[in-house]
This record gives sequence, C-alpha cells and structure tokens, in this order.
Amino acid sequence: MIAALAPGMIAFGACLAILPLLRREHMFARVLMAGVSVVLLARYFVWRVTETMPPLALTADAIVGYPFMLAEAASLVAVCLSLLFLSRTIDRSPEVNSRLRQPKAQQSTPLVDVFICTYNEEKAILERTIIGATGLDYPYYRVWVLDDGRRLWLKRLTQELGCNYLTRPDNSHAKAGNINHALKHVAGLQDRPEFISILDADFVPMPDFLTRALSLMRDDVGVVQTPQHFINADPIQVNLATSEVWPDEQRFFFDILMPAKDAWGTAFCCGTSSVIRFDGLMQIGGFPTDSVTEDYLVTLRLKEHGLRTVYLNERLTLGLAPEGLKEYITQRGRWCLGFMQIIRGRSGPFSTQSRLDFMDRLSLVDSFMSWAAVYSTKVLGLVVPWLFLLFGIKAVHADLFELLKYFLPFYVWHAFTMAWISRGRSLAIMTDVSQYIAAPAVLKAVVTGLAKPQGHKFKVTAKGGDRNRRFVEWPLLRIYGAALVITLFAISYAFILNLRGENIAYGGLALAWSLYNCVVLAIVCFICIEQPRRRKAERFERDEPVLIQQGHASRLVRMADISITGARFIDAAPPPVGTVLKCNVYGQSVSALVVRRTSDGFGVRFEDAVATRVSVVRAFYAGEYVRAFHGVRAAPVGKALLLRLFS
Repeated sequence: MIAALAPGMIAFGACLAILPLLRREHMFARVLMAGVSVVLLARYFVWRVTETMPPLALTADAIVGYPFMLAEAASLVAVCLSLLFLSRTIDRSPEVNSRLRQPKAQQSTPLVDVFICTYNEEKAILERTIIGATGLDYPYYRVWVLDDGRRLWLKRLTQELGCNYLTRPDNSHAKAGNINHALKHVAGLQDRPEFISILDADFVPMPDFLTRALSLMRDDVGVVQTPQHFINADPIQVNLATSEVWPDEQRFFFDILMPAKDAWGTAFCCGTSSVIRFDGLMQIGGFPTDSVTEDYLVTLRLKEHGLRTVYLNERLTLGLAPEGLKEYITQRGRWCLGFMQIIRGRSGPFSTQSRLDFMDRLSLVDSFMSWAAVYSTKVLGLVVPWLFLLFGIKAVHADLFELLKYFLPFYVWHAFTMAWISRGRSLAIMTDVSQYIAAPAVLKAVVTGLAKPQGHKFKVTAKGGDRNRRFVEWPLLRIYGAALVITLFAISYAFILNLRGENIAYGGLALAWSLYNCVVLAIVCFICIEQPRRRKAERFERDEPVLIQQGHASRLVRMADISITGARFIDAAPPPVGTVLKCNVYGQSVSALVVRRTSDGFGVRFEDAVATRVSVVRAFYAGEYVRAFHGVRAAPVGKALLLRLFS
C-alpha cells in the first residue's frame, strides 16, 4: 500500500514546495508545470499499454479493453493539447490602459453600429440591454435592435428608448441571417460604420465597453472579443446551492482558456460582447451560415483574409446564464453541433481549401478532442466497471495498487497544475459533473454533426420566463438515476451476492472506480431537481449607509441588498407598507414604494417610470454591485455539496 501511494505523495510534496516559488503569468513556470504533467501522463500511458491490456484475441476482455484504451488515448491527447495551449497566457489590459492615456487628439472615434440580436426574449430583459447600449460612454455610435420576432411592442420600446429598429420578412439562417440583413442595411446608409458590435439580447454593456474594446483595434485585427460574465447563477450553482462558493461553469473558459488561446494567436469570436471590423465582414460576405456557431466561423474566415482575433479579458458586459438545466444542455449541444459542422466544412483543420496556419488548425483539433474524445471516455468510464462487476469482463488487467503507482502521480500533479493555472477555477469532481450533465446532448451533436453537417436548425437558448417552482428534469434524471442504480447494484452483486476470488484480487480497482462514479452520479441527480428562482431580478448583498427621505424628514438607514427593481434596508423604525419615499441609491434620488416589512427593516420597489428605470439600469451596470469571482476552495464547495445532498 505504501509503495503504491509513495509516487503520488512525492508528487504532492513537490507541488507544495514548487508552486509558491512560481508566477503563473510567466511562460517558463507554466511550461514547467504543464511539461511535468505530460511526462507523468506519458509514464502512466506506457504502463497502461504495455502492462494492463488483455491478450489480443477474440475475447470479451479484448473486445471491450482495446476500444476503451483507444478512447482513453484520445482523451489523454486532448489533455496534452489543452496543456500545450495553457502553457502561455496574455493580459491585454495594460496595452488598453496605455492607449487610453494618450492625448484625446491621438484617439480616433470611428462610427460603430451596435447590433442587439433578439428573437423571443421578454421585455424586461431587452429593456435592460437597450438602456445599457444607449448609455455607452462613446461619442459616435448607433444602436440597432434586430428583431427576428417582429414584435410591435418592441418597435415601440425602441422608439421610447431612442434607438433604431430593424426586422426582416423571414428568419432564414437564424442569428447569422439576422445580422447579415442588418449589415446590408447599414452598408447602404450614407454613414457606413467602421465597426459593428454584437450584443445578445440579455447582455448589458458597461459604459466603457466600446472605448476599451476599440483601443485594441489595429490594421490586422478583425475582432476584439471580451468575456461573457453573468449576473445570475447557472443551473449547477442554483440546484446545488453553491452560488457563493463555486463559479459559473464558463469562468474557466473565459478567464483562463481564452487568454491562453490569445497568447497563441488562436482566440476566436464568441458572438456577443465583441467588436468586429465592418469591411472585414463585407470582404467575407457577412456572417457565415454553414454552421450554427457562426461566431467561431467568423474568426476563421477573417483569419484567412489576414485579420486576427484578440481577446480583452475584462468584465465589460453582464448577461444571463441559462436559467434552467434544459436551456443549459441546449446551449452546449448547439455549441458542439456547430463545431462539428466547422470540422466537416471548408474551414476545418484538415481542409485543403482552408488557408489557416498550423496553430489555428491545431486549436481546432484541440476543441474537437475536447468535445468528442473527452465526453466519450466519460461515458465509457461508467460502463467499464459495470462489465467487470456484473460479467467479469476485465477491460483493464491491473489491480488498484498498480494503478495508483502509475496514475496517482499524474492525477495529483495535474490537479495542482490546473488549479494553479486556473486560479482555483478547476476542481476535478465538479468538472466531471458538468461534463456528465451535457454528455447526452454533446455526444448526439458529435454524431449528427459529423454524419450530417448541414440542415440543422439554430436552437435559441431561452431566457426569462417563470422559474418560481421546483421541478425535475426527468429525461436527464432517468439516464443518470438508472446509471446510479446499475452502479450500486453492480457493487452489491460483485461483493455481496456473487463474491468470487477474482473480485477480491482485482475488484479493488472496479470498486474504487464505481464508488467515485456513485458520488458524481449522485451530484448529477441532485442537479436534475431544479430549484425555484423566486426573484425576477438578481439581488446583491450590500452593507452601506443610505439616505432616505420620508415627507420632509430625512435619515440614514443601512442597505442590506439591492437589485434593479428594489432594495432592502435595515431600520429600527421602518415606515408602513405603502409609504412613498425617496432613497439615495445609484448616486441619485430615486422614488420608491415600501412593499413589505421585515424582521429588521423594510423592502422597497423602485418607481416604475421610464426615466427612473433608465437611470437605475445604467447606474447598476456601471457599478460594482456584481461581485467578481476570485477563486474557489475545495472545503467550502464540499460543505455546500454535503448540505445540499443531506438537506
């Protein structure tokens, strides 16, 4: 036992000793940590191929064992490619700050057309985005609402809020077609824009969004992409009650992976929250329509014309994460399907028609392996232990102690490396959980996208709607509930009902593997129970004095929390429900109605007037009310999971 654990313990101690001496911004430090991970991975895989494979024959062991080894090999290649790209990173904020410190006379102000793409979003969501877009701190831009829902109330709203409204007779090519219709329209105007900015209907820009993004535009830059940050918790956070200790699932991608891709020159457009060169788009014929992920494809087509994409890792827009598990899964399935269409198209990594360079092609391979290989191996990782415990099929000829000697050093080092590089945004068990949730949709998208790359409809990620009740996402729960039951039955069958000597000798690996799967599957099953979201607008905790005026009397109270629709105050003498008062929030005096008394104060709803809503939304999204994520610690996440599982 000690001999099996010793290599892993050495790796653990080495990480504790080395990491405090390294700076994650330095390429040497990142290469060192990633390089050791690759070496330990190679050590494990050589042992895996040479020592654990069943004899090559027409047996059940070989029929299962060799395909599983190949799937594992593909997954390990994906890990190596990921480490390669993560070995670099770049922060463009200093460059932006330097540019903006230049005299105003040296800073150009090109015309920008801001496109807000919408199909079926509700009024409250769209109003916030339009208000934010029309309040940008940039002197020369126009806002266009591109309405594929052809709604009369939205046309009236755009007139009320002072922006332009465009619609078209059909919805051909979905979002890409909507944008292309708008491109043709603005191309025919007397004042053609130099750049366009894309905003999804739920993404509210901060005032300096355009100013900071445009500062990175050079002659060879076609796209400046900024990250997607969310004002609400995603379904995993909500359903596990981990919103305070675990980040949304996109933080690793936008905060860590995209700056790394940018350092290699392979950053790509993610649709919303981007600024794109207008002439470049016209040169490639607008947004491509041969993939449902037209944003990624825009980067590839512009790259073929000498225009690169750069990434500014600053929180300059705030949007809505998918609010339900069904929407979350739909979004991931669409991303995967669109990428498979790219792989099969003329801009794929092995296409002879493409003029992409080697690193762009390698980046495409990296993304393909992350979708196809990793998710496939995850599913096989559920099935292989069942086959041994129920039927005695040994896909891996090794016991637990042998595996620990070779696999544990890599696992420990890699876990430390990813946690260090990601600033705490990576936790192995939670990564497995999120991958299992999306796996059915992703694997379906892989197969259908590769087999039939054309003819798929764009599936919109629904936002808003009624989220007041608890309900069960039964299609997913049936899959993973059944997987959990089978895993528990397999353990019981092998070690209680049908105990054999072989189980005692080799079953330790299958048992440990299955017990880990049980933990992951149990968490996934709990996520399938959708928890209610009772508030239409997200509230954020505050602790600051606020001046309120009731009639002619003024006094200070303490603000406990705030949203764009109301606030809660701590007050020893709260006013009666129905009282109208003035409160000094968002740097201005806002009329509010007392709507409830609380145990320590009262709650108010802000005045529902257009001028008030405009002021409140702009002030809210310009401030620091939404807390940034700084890092995750395993202990609080574990505590939150235990409380959720046993509450």
